[in-house]
Amino acid sequence: MKQAIMVKPGKIEFNEVKVPEIKDHEVLLKIYRIGVCGSDVHVWHGKHPYTPYPVVQGHEYSATVEKLGKKVKGLKVGLKVTAIPQVVCGECDPCKRGDYHICDNLKVEGFQAPGVAQDYFVTTIDKIVILPDNFSFEQGAFVEPVSVAVHAVNRVKNIECKNIAVLGAGPIGNLVAQVAKAYGANILVTDLSDNRLKIARECGLADTSNAAQESLHQASKRVFGKGSFKLAFECVGVEATITSVIESIGKGGEIVVVGVFGNKPKVDIGLIQDRELKLIGTLMYKRGDYVEAVRLIDNGLVKLEPLFSKHFDFYDYSKAYTLIDTERDKVMKVFIDVN
Repeated sequence: MKQAIMVKPGKIEFNEVKVPEIKDHEVLLKIYRIGVCGSDVHVWHGKHPYTPYPVVQGHEYSATVEKLGKKVKGLKVGLKVTAIPQVVCGECDPCKRGDYHICDNLKVEGFQAPGVAQDYFVTTIDKIVILPDNFSFEQGAFVEPVSVAVHAVNRVKNIECKNIAVLGAGPIGNLVAQVAKAYGANILVTDLSDNRLKIARECGLADTSNAAQESLHQASKRVFGKGSFKLAFECVGVEATITSVIESIGKGGEIVVVGVFGNKPKVDIGLIQDRELKLIGTLMYKRGDYVEAVRLIDNGLVKLEPLFSKHFDFYDYSKAYTLIDTERDKVMKVFIDVN
């Protein structure tokens, strides 16, 4: 079978390797679509702090069941599926209390463990999430990023009818906003890119603001009136964005930090103390988030088609990164077609 392996930053090689054997409790998947995410791009540039080389990438994907181990029950060959890419120890304190997504020894397929950039991939039944028959392979590959958004939104309680600012209209910011809207919140989306804000509106997120032309305080007053907002999701990961939300959010507000900060930001801790603000972290997802993501997509509560940017053949993997680098904000989600 074919396999893509990133041997060093910016260089992908293709190998022919044997189809892996499976054990009694394992499942062999045939991989169809892989979504390229921002973290993958960091690996491409050699800027992901926790990824060694060489590495087989790919963690957002859709597949079908190709073969079942002798002791696997509840699945059948041909089912359309995706799977959770977390490798956890099950022994640390977070794992024992059920927070395995922040396992002390967490590895993620495609980063610290081999990913799915190959024809066939072995996983275990506990990681598999069955997809509806009507799902496209593109929708299936989107379950992972939608799960990130579901988990982030559920880090706070009772968001129905709340005024929420989502900073960042890239794929994750867009999905966070869509999930929050699906749960009944009033949404303001901000970004520096008019193109990404246009796509947000195509996804049903009517209230947007270009942060280069309007401050967050001005935008929130325009959209929410005197009520402003007391909940925000930072989905960019830069100092300017977290600073603006700390300065603009209402007293007693909650800020969920979704963006990954490549550089350590300086923030005004005095404002957090004085205004009793809450900073809330969010990382990845749990199995329930995957199940909920499938439900939201299947019921049309999250609109994905405007985020589909381009498909690349498996052997054009490098061209996908080049497109992302050159087109930047014009690109939302790029897919690698494996089979």
